[in-house]
Amino acid sequence: MYTVGELLRQWRHRRRLSQLDLAIAADVSARHVSLVETGKSRPSAEMILRLAEQLDVPLRERNRLLLAAGFAPRYAERPLSQETLAAAWGAIERVLCAHEPYPALAIDRRWDIVMSNRALDPFLAGVAPDLLVPPINMVRLGLDPRGLAPHIVNLAQVRALLRIRIARQLATAPDPELTALYEEFLAPHSGDASQPVESEVAIPMIFRFSGRELRLFSTTTTFGTPMDITLDEVAIESYYPTDADSAAYFTALDAGR
Repeated sequence: MYTVGELLRQWRHRRRLSQLDLAIAADVSARHVSLVETGKSRPSAEMILRLAEQLDVPLRERNRLLLAAGFAPRYAERPLSQETLAAAWGAIERVLCAHEPYPALAIDRRWDIVMSNRALDPFLAGVAPDLLVPPINMVRLGLDPRGLAPHIVNLAQVRALLRIRIARQLATAPDPELTALYEEFLAPHSGDASQPVESEVAIPMIFRFSGRELRLFSTTTTFGTPMDITLDEVAIESYYPTDADSAAYFTALDAGR
């Protein structure tokens, strides 16, 4: 089991900061940072959180730092369905519904879908039933041959983009389950070569259903300054059509409902 000093040093190395860089950012002496990392000085809970803030440590890992130093966790992890998070749950629901007729969904740190709007439903037709057993994992749903993969025209490109995003996420906050997902679906192989898209504002996901192509790009939204681990780890993925034909498809689909 790591000491709080060892954990802080790991996070500092992960952020590629020197002890002096961290000391200046946290407004403490470099000597104090060194003493904390080597275990020669026992930091207060406030000092741990100050250093963690400058290191951009996720809330879940800040609790781990506090526990390693003998302090109680500071941040709660409550399910979105809990009454105390009702306002946040309602906000996510309103954002997703307001995005219709285009698809939008909320995912957690392991890319499990926690909520989605109705525009996602047509994409799930024909997907293997076991992939739709909650929690539905967005990466597995998209890249499994029994999921959406056969419908994604630029699959190699989409896989490469997901690889970059999740590799960056793992570098920021390592997680064994997400690492396993990465190894299963995103480990590089020779079939991933793809040409860059020169004329796009954003690289689209291109789906083909019944001979019709749908081109979408995505944006990601997170909660600002969350104090709960669940909210800290939730992201909203919103998809927009890149052309009039794709927009018309979703508009017609919504009108049909």
